[in-house]
Amino acid sequence: MLDVITIGDGMITFNPKNTGPMRFVNEFERKVGGAELNFAVGCARLGLRSGWISRVGKDEFGKFVLNFMRGEGVDVTEARLVDGYPTSVNFKEIRESGDGKTFYYREKSPTETMTLEDIDEDYIKQAKVLHITGVFPAISERNIELVRRAVSLAKKHGLKVSFDPNIRLKLWSAAKAREVLQSFLPDVDILLVGIEELSFLFEMEEQEEAMIDQLQPYNIEAIVIKKGAEGSVGYIHGQRLQVPGFPVGKVVDTVGAGDGFDAGFIYAWKQNWTAERMLTFANAVGALVVSVAGDNEGLPDLDEVLEMMGEKQRIER
Repeated sequence: MLDVITIGDGMITFNPKNTGPMRFVNEFERKVGGAELNFAVGCARLGLRSGWISRVGKDEFGKFVLNFMRGEGVDVTEARLVDGYPTSVNFKEIRESGDGKTFYYREKSPTETMTLEDIDEDYIKQAKVLHITGVFPAISERNIELVRRAVSLAKKHGLKVSFDPNIRLKLWSAAKAREVLQSFLPDVDILLVGIEELSFLFEMEEQEEAMIDQLQPYNIEAIVIKKGAEGSVGYIHGQRLQVPGFPVGKVVDTVGAGDGFDAGFIYAWKQNWTAERMLTFANAVGALVVSVAGDNEGLPDLDEVLEMMGEKQRIER
């Protein structure tokens, strides 16, 4: 039995060893990344049993990705090596503020070899939550149908579907992104989204109340708006609640913070906590992620989050 399953591309991420424009960076460090991959790792570190459906190249990078995931305790039964397709790669550019850009090299992704039959019903039905993002369907047209099949099986077997639009306009057009991402909404139980992403999806100004009205027809159980350092806003069980974020001494790298937030919220949701505690916990995870360089190096374990929340004493010596 698994608590949560996700489906997505896994990549080798090259992190710069110094900040500034990438053309002036001479050294990079090899890491592992990918939105859904980060989410699966984040869930596993918190103590959930997570599974990852994917394909990576049958090359040294692909073997490294699978070994990394196994080491994190993520189930990789449905993640396989494939011949003839290179493992996806990206390079990161990080500025002094911690903000940055990502440059993708993921054409001919190994996930292009996946078919509808590769989304195994027996694997899906053993879980409690299916987590999807807008990244995987942006990579290729075929992936859209793979996500639809995974969602269909999840609904058939009573799984909750959580969704982070995670919009990547470097991978597809704005019009296509809106069309596909909006089409997922009727099946979503938990929506984890940024205010700017809602503005993009509905082509309207960033007015929270108006955008929430646009979501009402979908009857989503939990709508969570991520606001970075400001914390988050939740519309959960018909109630609006705003919870402030946690102060961070220095923002080192913002990449992966949203994925960590998602993992934190799904963990908290699984515990049946109050709405305030769920949002507080997810905010703490996001804050911890931005204080460490790397896509997933800052994803915390449960004790670290509880220490951040002041619920567990930190013993340093």
